[in-house]
Amino acid sequence: MECHAIKVKNFRNIEEAEIQFDRGVNILIGNNAQGKTNLLEAISFTAIGKSFRTSHEEEMIRFGADMAEISLDFSDSVRRQNITVRMMKGRRRRIEHNHVKIDRLSDVVGAFRTVLFCPEHLSLIKEGPGERRNYLDIALSQLYPVYLKSLQRYNQILKQRNQLIRNAEEDRKTFSDTIEFWSVQLAHEAAVISKYRTEYLARAERHVCACFEEMTGEREKPSVRYSGSSHLAPEEYLDTKKAEESYLKLLTSHYDREIGAGSTLWGIHKDDIEIDVNERPARAFASQGQQRSLALAMKLAEGEVCAEITGERPVFLFDDVFSELDSTRRVYLSSKIRDRQVIITTCEPSGITGGKMIRVENGRYN
Repeated sequence: MECHAIKVKNFRNIEEAEIQFDRGVNILIGNNAQGKTNLLEAISFTAIGKSFRTSHEEEMIRFGADMAEISLDFSDSVRRQNITVRMMKGRRRRIEHNHVKIDRLSDVVGAFRTVLFCPEHLSLIKEGPGERRNYLDIALSQLYPVYLKSLQRYNQILKQRNQLIRNAEEDRKTFSDTIEFWSVQLAHEAAVISKYRTEYLARAERHVCACFEEMTGEREKPSVRYSGSSHLAPEEYLDTKKAEESYLKLLTSHYDREIGAGSTLWGIHKDDIEIDVNERPARAFASQGQQRSLALAMKLAEGEVCAEITGERPVFLFDDVFSELDSTRRVYLSSKIRDRQVIITTCEPSGITGGKMIRVENGRYN
């Protein structure tokens, strides 16, 4: 996978720009608030179908403009491709893949694959389960279109089921007549999603362990596994029938508790990744340095698993990560990206050797 060029118009502080990228390391260098992260956001947006900074699309449109446009040229092992997205205030976005109009950006997720690593990801271990679920969802959605479709269905069903639970006291008949239907649907999608997540983490764990050992030189052994809210053993989630039965039993046995809570209490939206070091929870017992090494190892593993499954390395997007790492981890990260295409933002290229330098100032790139 290679990103060749991007054209951006009226996106954030970028009035108009066209940037060409080299195959190896590309370094966006400039002071803060000049547009470095904005460019990474535009690239990432075409890959995962959403911003990693905001859920409000209009925030990405340049102040005073009515529309923004991103056009990305890239190639996989088969052909050269293009994704173009036009966002318009008050109107639906327009998306084209290889100059053919498509209805939703989610339909093209996975055509261009990236691994984004920003300072917030260094807290992946110590933050709440939502951050780790998001890590899985982004990685898996780019690998398996069926996963993304299942996740979208799950979220739609969950929304309907939660609304039914909130209205249960006022409309008991509708609740009684329909709650089982939504529970069955939710359990089915939960079983599909948890299987993908379990399989992914089994692949990723090997790479996490290898990276952690190389990076730290320590003998501590990490482990990474799926932790579902139905409390099955990780390997049991590989049996979708068993997982579905387990989720369904929970979803149909505790209606009073859910009505009291006002929401669905079991399902993949409550699941987590258990990350241990020497069989002790890393979130509670690992040092800050170990937690950062584990987070870095998980992001690097994301790229390795992608390469295993697709046969191609993704494009790495590093947003000001080097400034957040100590010298040991900077050296290690530099050694791991030599044979990959990487786009890095930084104020000072300390610890980054070689590569194409792109100066960034007030939304202009030279």
